[in-house]
Amino acid sequence: MKLKLTPEGHAVVVDGKPVYVHDDGKEIPFDAVGTVARISALNAEARGHREAKEAAEAKAKAFDGLDPEAARKAVETVKNIDDKKLVDAGQVEQVRAAAVKAYEDRLKAAETTHASQLNELNSKLEKVVGQLHGELIGGNFARSKFIADKVAIPADMVQAAFGRNFKVEDGKVAAYDNAGNRIFSRTRPGDPNVDFDEALEILVDSYPHKAAILKGSGASGGGAQGGSGAGGKKTYTRAQIDNMSPADAMAASKAIRSGEAVISD
Repeated sequence: MKLKLTPEGHAVVVDGKPVYVHDDGKEIPFDAVGTVARISALNAEARGHREAKEAAEAKAKAFDGLDPEAARKAVETVKNIDDKKLVDAGQVEQVRAAAVKAYEDRLKAAETTHASQLNELNSKLEKVVGQLHGELIGGNFARSKFIADKVAIPADMVQAAFGRNFKVEDGKVAAYDNAGNRIFSRTRPGDPNVDFDEALEILVDSYPHKAAILKGSGASGGGAQGGSGAGGKKTYTRAQIDNMSPADAMAASKAIRSGEAVISD
């Protein structure tokens, strides 16, 4: 099962629900709200079974301390039913124990079934939530005007460098600096709901080698083709990086981030 994406790489949503393609090719919208409700219902049902078990055990305690001899004498005093003698105390204990065990066995089987269903639903929900969060954060990088206008490396390389600074909280993207502190808006002082591009610009601005990844900074000239730039550093063009294999692009990105290389337009 995988998330269905548009040609632009965005999640396909139907009636507010992300669409997933199952292994047999069938496309089904995932109802996250319904799944959460189902998990809550299973939890409530399992709690009801536990409470019923505790109530049964409390009732069974009424037989604790039963005196077999006293019970035998009580039976013998009932002269009118000699031919239908009552069950002696030992049989009562056996019946009680068998009844309790049978109920506990049924309860255990039901709890095992519900636990398995609950674990499966939780696993599916965590997977879907993780994919939605990845799309929400990754989509911001892909659509970022700041990256398109001012950054000289591809959006996926920017995400590789700064993606860990973004989290999804209460359905919104929140930004944190490298020390784990929440990034607040500069244009709206004190507002924690900072826009994605504003937060990314703040992170890039504090990056020690920002000159190596911003457009028009640290480059040796528009015609550089992987030669030596200012200070003997290796120079890449954006076109070169776009045409690299994923492994080479990551290596170039690492060199740029460390200050060992620069990029030109």
